[in-house]
Amino acid sequence: MRTVTLRRVVVTGMGAITPIGLDVNSFWENMKAGKSGAGPITRFDTTAFKTKFACELKGLDIETYIEKKEARKMDMFTQYAMIAATQAIEHCGVNLETIDRSKFGVIWASGNGGMQTFEDQIVEFAQMDFVPKFNPFFIPRLISDIAAGQIAIKYGLMGINYCTVSACASSNSALVDAFNYIRLGKANMIVAGGSESPVTRAGIAGFNALKALSTRNDDPTHASRPFDKDRDGFVMGEGAGAIILEDYDHAIARGATIYGEMVGGAMSCDAYHLTATHPDGLGAQLGMKEALDDAGLS
Repeated sequence: MRTVTLRRVVVTGMGAITPIGLDVNSFWENMKAGKSGAGPITRFDTTAFKTKFACELKGLDIETYIEKKEARKMDMFTQYAMIAATQAIEHCGVNLETIDRSKFGVIWASGNGGMQTFEDQIVEFAQMDFVPKFNPFFIPRLISDIAAGQIAIKYGLMGINYCTVSACASSNSALVDAFNYIRLGKANMIVAGGSESPVTRAGIAGFNALKALSTRNDDPTHASRPFDKDRDGFVMGEGAGAIILEDYDHAIARGATIYGEMVGGAMSCDAYHLTATHPDGLGAQLGMKEALDDAGLS
């Protein structure tokens, strides 16, 4: 009978591009200061929309990270993924020439994938009387798992590679999956995280139709209030976050700086409603209980 000794899993790198900071340090400092990233939408005319604000990235120069020719092949959610992953890989200080890259994977999340790409191409398709002259990069820009692939291609990472999609929990799913693969010995390092670029006409209108978005247009910086009795929906945001999870012994052997340790994880489901959480929080309770059990904590 085969037995498996679970490995320890640690955090050795981080990256983030967010509406309140384009790297981990600025994001953290602005979050501690209570800065809001919400403001009027600048991507399109919101005159006809119920919600007129979102958390957009500000001041990001894509070409600082990605060549213009390459960036044109990517939807914004992939561009964001590439930037956050680049920050995290550089932050972890790994020498890619001295490690086994067949044991270095990418598990990247996106709930929606290339929404802007899909929207733009379908509008153009309709305007051309449905003559099928599609951009050759339509599908590669659109599919949710393309970000994981692009990260792997850039760094030659030949390990586990796929996308997790579980709506608002997608990035948490990526982290738990990465944690499990490493502790089972199927990978030494994994770039785990997620990215979204949903501030589009279809994205805002679609969530408005669900009555899921806040319409506090007169006070967008205070619109995100999930635990308030006057909450009226969530605030759409964009960006990316990346974490390098690594086998503890592997990290020690290469002299990595360790920022934390992941000791447990779990996933659950409310099995209740398309958009609303269970009123008694049953799924959330189950997820937290199983994560504590998995970590061996009371």
